[in-house]
Amino acid sequence: MKFNKLKMICRINVTNFSFNFILISFFIFVFYNNAYSKAPPESFADLSDQVSPAVVNIATSVSVKDTTTGDLPTFPPGSPFEEFFKDFNERGPSRRPSTSLGSGFIIGDNGLIVTNNHVIEGAEEITVFLSDEREFSAVLIGRDTKTDLAVLKVEADEEKLPFVKFGDSDGLRVGDWVLAVGNPFGLGGTVTAGIVSARGREIGQGQYDDFIQTDASINRGNSGGPLFNMDGEVIGVNTAIFSQSGGSVGIGFAISSNLANTVVNQLIEFGRTRRGWLGVYIQDVTEEIANSLDFDEARGALVSSVRSGSPAESAKIKAGDIVLSFNGKRIEKMKELPRIVAETEVGSKVRVEVWREGEIKKLTVILGELEVAETNGELEDGLVENEEVRITELGMTIATMNSEIASKFQIEEDVGKIVIVDVENDSPAFKKDITPGTVIKRADRQDVEEISDIIDALKEVKNRGSKALLLLLSDGKRERFVALNIQE
Repeated sequence: MKFNKLKMICRINVTNFSFNFILISFFIFVFYNNAYSKAPPESFADLSDQVSPAVVNIATSVSVKDTTTGDLPTFPPGSPFEEFFKDFNERGPSRRPSTSLGSGFIIGDNGLIVTNNHVIEGAEEITVFLSDEREFSAVLIGRDTKTDLAVLKVEADEEKLPFVKFGDSDGLRVGDWVLAVGNPFGLGGTVTAGIVSARGREIGQGQYDDFIQTDASINRGNSGGPLFNMDGEVIGVNTAIFSQSGGSVGIGFAISSNLANTVVNQLIEFGRTRRGWLGVYIQDVTEEIANSLDFDEARGALVSSVRSGSPAESAKIKAGDIVLSFNGKRIEKMKELPRIVAETEVGSKVRVEVWREGEIKKLTVILGELEVAETNGELEDGLVENEEVRITELGMTIATMNSEIASKFQIEEDVGKIVIVDVENDSPAFKKDITPGTVIKRADRQDVEEISDIIDALKEVKNRGSKALLLLLSDGKRERFVALNIQE
């Protein structure tokens, strides 16, 4: 009897041990998979095979004047050489093709291709090469200089082409694996891998900057190519590198897919962009400004003025308001507002939260169209004209004169309307010994009253083919003319 009882107890203990062992093993399995599900892949080969067929190489050509002949001599009437050189002069200088190479990717089986605008800018002919060495002539559907994006189309005789889709770049985290595919140095399809190094980078391309920084090797010729996540989705368009040598140093930049996707869809539908327009001038909210407005956070975008007749004016947005959210999206930094407004559908009713006189007010604005405002002269230089504007070609940042700037640089407010507030090292402005606090009086021999005057002068000079912009500068004591070289 005792033996049977002992035998039963042992059987129960063994059963309990087996159940506990299985249970513990299950939890270890779950923990292991959760902890290591995002571990580095053993190989990128499968992903490369999946996405590479949709990545294309792009070659462009443009005829340029052959200037090697120099100036031709003239001959007196009746000279035996007169007729010969007359015919030559009438034909003009010979033209020869100039070719550049870049990358792109197919986004639909109907032959639509995304690339960078600078890859195809000025091209007279565009040729697309697939990974299987087939080649097609491409036509331009639309392009956007502000974000450096372009959409092409090829006709594949009803054959369905391999394509990839955009992913959600907002879900991307620093440290995530990414794969870059492109055509570096014209070598053809090349795959490199790395991680996301940073998000939301500004590199001076414009007010819509939202770049993903990666250490995946990107070189010249990768421009316009895709940056993939591990699901094979395009989460960026490779656009630029930071390099002192011209080669990859592990700092590459890609346009975020959410920004690119919005622009691409507009280019496909309309052949151009249709950005939302609010019509305000904004600036950063500093700790001092926040305290003076009884706001407990240094975030949002401070409205310094409102355009007359703009959607913002109709919505009763006022100077001194701090925009806290737009269309349900929280505004942390001033630079975020232009991009969010631009991505919002034209004509839509949008809720805007602003901080005014110690409380949050909820307003409704009906967005206008930026391109229409630009055409009508309502806004010369973009969606939202900031207090500070960086002019990359000159290597300096300018701002409208106010009491804060005058006090900071110890100059009188009546010296001039536009002030240089920052100068980049080794830039054209730096090399001419221009320092922050310098006032710009004239640009290209025209008086300067507002920021757009300088931008217009720069455009005019570049259109004339000049290599420098003449500025009249003042430090409050004396004035001097300076010719600033225009850098690319």
